[in-house]
Formats: sequence, structure tokens, C-alpha cells
Amino acid sequence: MPKAKYLRIATEEAFATADLLDGYRRLLGEGTYDDPGFRSLWGFYAGHPGERAQFVIDRLPDLGERRLADMDRTGIDRQLLLLTSPGVQVFDGGTAVGIARSSNDQLAEAIRKHPDRYAGLAAIAPQDPAEAARELERGVRNLGLKGAVVNSHTHGEYLDDPKFYPIFEAAESLDVPIYIHPQTPSRRMIGPFLDRGLDGAIFGFAVETGLHLLRLIVAGVFDRYPKLQIVVGHLGEGLPFWLYRLDYMHAATVRAGRYETMKPLGRKPSDYMRENVVVTSSGMPWAPSITHCQSVLGVDRVLYAMDYPYQFVPEEVDMSDALPLSDQDKKKFFQTNAERVFSL
Repeated sequence: MPKAKYLRIATEEAFATADLLDGYRRLLGEGTYDDPGFRSLWGFYAGHPGERAQFVIDRLPDLGERRLADMDRTGIDRQLLLLTSPGVQVFDGGTAVGIARSSNDQLAEAIRKHPDRYAGLAAIAPQDPAEAARELERGVRNLGLKGAVVNSHTHGEYLDDPKFYPIFEAAESLDVPIYIHPQTPSRRMIGPFLDRGLDGAIFGFAVETGLHLLRLIVAGVFDRYPKLQIVVGHLGEGLPFWLYRLDYMHAATVRAGRYETMKPLGRKPSDYMRENVVVTSSGMPWAPSITHCQSVLGVDRVLYAMDYPYQFVPEEVDMSDALPLSDQDKKKFFQTNAERVFSL
């Protein structure tokens, strides 16, 4: 790829450690974690002999020459690395805490070796919110990581539950974002998705993660933590296309007093999307969707991402380079927005 007038910073790029993948295989082999979404996702990637599964499983642990060569081949100057979904959130609390800490140490070492090519987000274990907050602080202050990744629900629980608020308190205090990355829908909602093979990235991921973000908004999380910044991929998991209806129906539902759990907010749902949420283009290199998000959220709230290695299509970089944007806005999209949001 030719050099551009901007750095191409990809902001949702997955990696895995050997102990994480070993843990997934152990859960699958023992059958002790009886979650249909996990079995669907990692039963495929950890055991299928086909080309796609092998490509992904070979590249996830590689933070060396092969990944760098793939980046060079597609003109990616820097990757923001996230521990792959579902991260440590499928394990028991003690195991999750240990793997998160080890993964963060290994990630920090890779960044030290290639400081101009990699940055990263800390893995945390929401199973123990207080420990998750401490690990986020260690990751940022001691390891130089740029925020945290949470792979959506944890055993069916969402971050709007007040027991998880220590994580938000730590993020706001450290002035770092939390990236809510998808995983398969929880046991309570996966059935109709799984029946038609729609539980993964084709649709289930977006539905589940969009739900998670909307729960945070209507629960008043951003009124309580006004400086908190949440990043979501795949152009906002559908929510930017629903802003008018979200505002209208939220106001109507609050006026009707229909739900005890839906209270008045300080602002409209769309205001929180524009002020507390950042979206990346991971897996969505399509000009109509990208420019729509820029028009409704603002050009400062939309970042480039590839979704490596799950969606590694070199031609998609060309598609993003060809966006009908001014030179200034294209540089924001590829480079300066990421530098601001993640303090690169």
C-alpha cells in the first residue's frame, strides 16, 4: 500500500495469549461452561479445520513479524490491540483475574518491542469489579495501556448494574475510555439467533452490544459519570441509525410512566451518543454507513478500524481511503481522532 497523508491507525484489532486459548480449549473439553454462544464461537475457531478458522487461530497469538507484515501489506501504521472476545469473561473470577493480568503483561511487552506499531487496552475481569478497577489502573499507570476492553455481557450481566460502577469510576478518574466489544448473545437471548446461524458477527454481536450500550444510556450511567467515554465498534452497533426513534420513544415512555426502571435523564439519548460515545468502523468499510455516522455523531466521534484478523481484506483499506471526505476529515478518521481518544 502506498503511504498516505495520514497515519492509518486501526483501533479494534484482536490478539490472544496462549493461556487464554488454552483456557478456552479446556472449557470446551471439560464441558463445564455450558454456554451455547461460547460453544458456537470457540467451538468453531478452536477446533474447525477449515481455512477461516485456521487463519484466525494462527494469527491471534502473533504479535511479531507475521502481524507486522500483514500491517505493512495493507498500509496499517499502528494497531490498537484488544484481547479477543469473549476475553476472560467466561472464566470463574480467580482464573479471569489471573489471565487478565498475564495478558496485560504480555501485551505491554509486545508494545515495548514495537512502540511505534502497537498500543493496547487492558483486559479486565468484571467478575470482580474492585479488582477490575485495580487492574485497569495498573494497566494504565504501570504498563502504559490506553483504557480497557470489556467483551459485553459477563455471564449474562451488563455494566449498568451498579455493582460494576467501580470500573467506570476508575476509567473516569484515569481519563481513559472503555471499549465495549461484542460477544455472542447471552443464554437468555441467543436461541433465535443460533437457530439460523445469526449469533455471531453477521448480526447477533451487533444486537447484543447495541443493547448493552443502550442499557448504559437509559440507566443514567452518563449522568452519573459525565466524563466517561465508551467506544463501540461496527459503527455503533446500529444505534446511530436509530437516534430519532430512541429520543422520541424514550421521552414518550418516560412520560407514560410505563417502566419503573426507565427514569428521566439529564439529556436525550442522542446527546449521550454524541458526547460520551465514540464509534469505530471495524468490519464496516462502507461509505454510506461511515458518512452517516459522521453526519449524526460528528466527524470527531468516528474512528477507523479493520477488525484484524477476523476481517482481514486488504481491499477494504482502499475502500476507506476512497471515502468522500476532505483531507482534514480523512486525517481525523484515520489518525487524529484515535490519537485524541486513546492518548496515543
